[in-house]
Amino acid sequence: MRFKVLVLSGLLATGVGQLALPAAELSVAAKDQDGAPVADLIVWLTPLDAPLPPPPTTPPDAEVVQKGEEFSPYTLPVRVGTRVRFPNLDDVQHHVYSLSKPKKFDIPLHGGDVEESVVIDLPGIVPVGCNIHDWMLAYVLVLETPWFARSETDGAARLTDVPPGRYTLEAWHPRLRRNVTTTVTLNAAAPALAELDLQLRPDRRLRRAPDATGRTY
Repeated sequence: MRFKVLVLSGLLATGVGQLALPAAELSVAAKDQDGAPVADLIVWLTPLDAPLPPPPTTPPDAEVVQKGEEFSPYTLPVRVGTRVRFPNLDDVQHHVYSLSKPKKFDIPLHGGDVEESVVIDLPGIVPVGCNIHDWMLAYVLVLETPWFARSETDGAARLTDVPPGRYTLEAWHPRLRRNVTTTVTLNAAAPALAELDLQLRPDRRLRRAPDATGRTY
């Protein structure tokens, strides 16, 4: 994996001079060994010289939607203590479960008139499946830091409102061949760009739900 951090110009011009941005910002651009953008990559920052801020008493809810006989999003970063909802938008029933160490749960057969949720209060990776449709798969990554993001289809992710300082930058994806971790220094006056060249395993997911053209594969 190749890793590069670029410091970009980041001063706000005013009529009386220039003012530094109130917080630091990090953009991430991720691509695989073939030069294709990497979607669904989770990136996060952990401070090296300061403690993590305490988690909020009631973190905002997150959700993994069941639609088209697939889970969406495929990967979801949340903070410890977050309630994750699993709404079913399909006309068929699903049986959602996880056997993970951070959160083992089982949501029996349910249709669109029922919305179940779980609170995940331990950090770690929570794979989520459906007992009825075995190709359905999602991952919830539970983090202790509040600074995280997930890359879009263009491989870009953005972390904002980060206090200036030194951080460990880490990245995770279900197909990542090796862990990604490095040290970055962020400052309010100069937003940074981290370029990640990643080595991914082949995508072995079974896809049986119809795609946008109605084709199953």
